[in-house]
Amino acid sequence: LVQLVESGGDSVQAGGSLRLSCEGPVYRYGRYCMGWFRQAPGKEREAVGTIADDGETRYADSVKDHFLISLDSAKNTIYLQMNNLKSEDGAMYYCAAAEWKWGVGCPLHAVAFPDWGQGTQVNVSA
Repeated sequence: LVQLVESGGDSVQAGGSLRLSCEGPVYRYGRYCMGWFRQAPGKEREAVGTIADDGETRYADSVKDHFLISLDSAKNTIYLQMNNLKSEDGAMYYCAAAEWKWGVGCPLHAVAFPDWGQGTQVNVSA
């Protein structure tokens, strides 16, 4: 079990930016994938994007033009830079991690990730 801790959630106005962080001892996996997912009230959890330990990223179509995921492997930390936030980006954001075992890239499916953080809340006002 890898314990993950998210931080950086806040309330911002539409058009603003936020950077979320997620830290955890993912080195225990060896090779690993990490990802960001989000869930708004009354909606299912959805993928935001994932990053492999080699830096390869994948994004959901809804965010790929204004979100960026990065990795600081020395700190066992990933970041989610969110720019030009929209009201529909408001949600609880969760970090997840898994041992890398796929041929290329990391999947954009929550079921592939066994370890999760508690989440950090992002509110976007119009």
